[in-house]
Amino acid sequence: MKNSILYITTLFLLLCGTSQLQAQDINSKKNNYVVLSKNIQQLKPVLLTANELAKEDGKNYGAFYVIICGKTENDISNNSDFNALLEEAKAQKVNVFVCGISLSKFNINPESLPSNLEITPNGILYGFQLKKKGFITLTI
Repeated sequence: MKNSILYITTLFLLLCGTSQLQAQDINSKKNNYVVLSKNIQQLKPVLLTANELAKEDGKNYGAFYVIICGKTENDISNNSDFNALLEEAKAQKVNVFVCGISLSKFNINPESLPSNLEITPNGILYGFQLKKKGFITLTI
């Protein structure tokens, strides 16, 4: 009888403790953002938005990611306007990613891209993974 009570109590504590850990993963104390875009021309307004959210959130502002997917990746190489925006993104600590699937589909050589762009193998999957981690998401 004593062993049954011990087992039930241990099981109860494990279940309660685990559910709180999962809730903490989802409810981050920081506001983290990810924007999935099919148009590189959207980077400028996204950076303006990131700047305003950083001011609005204050200490609660976390990470800000931009994931670019689709044919628009063709327009990145040797694009001085886009490179200037990437420098601005870096200064604002906004991480800009391109989708590896799109690079392959449109035969874009990753070496032709600016060095401060990060490549994620699958941009859509990465967006969902970030959403599961509690990121606030927007697709434009």
